[in-house]
Amino acid sequence: MDITQFAKVLSEKISPELTTIIISALPVSELRGGLPVAFFVFKFSIYKAFFLSFVGNLIPVLPLLYFLESVSNFLSKKSKFFEKFFNWLFERTRKKFYRKYEIYGDIALILFVAIPLPTTGAWTGSLAAFLFGIKRLPSFLFITIGVLIAGIVVSLTSLGIRCF
Repeated sequence: MDITQFAKVLSEKISPELTTIIISALPVSELRGGLPVAFFVFKFSIYKAFFLSFVGNLIPVLPLLYFLESVSNFLSKKSKFFEKFFNWLFERTRKKFYRKYEIYGDIALILFVAIPLPTTGAWTGSLAAFLFGIKRLPSFLFITIGVLIAGIVVSLTSLGIRCF
């Protein structure tokens, strides 16, 4: 099932607005999936699509920044599967983010989240902030700016305007 089909099925149970927020909050799709669905499938204005997707994409950020460490530690202690999973996830994120962080410092978080490509975004940015010890409030601010930039890029692309 692709994201369009998922959105249509979900919107039969809940409103298209809430569907957009949920799709935008999911780790795989985030705003990059929610905004086009809202614009093309639900026919929302670009402003409404942007707002709902932006809000939805930010919903998981604070819980991730505040609870990722304790949840990952707890699950890793309870299960070999989760221990292997978190080791893999953390190592992958370190490799992906390290070079950018080394060059740009904390501002790399904005760039990392802003690039609308797979495996970048608010979820991975929150994970990178945790792994690199960036304080929570600046992390949230940098991730918010990154999501804002990604939203602008995805909006312009959805409107048929080339960004790069």
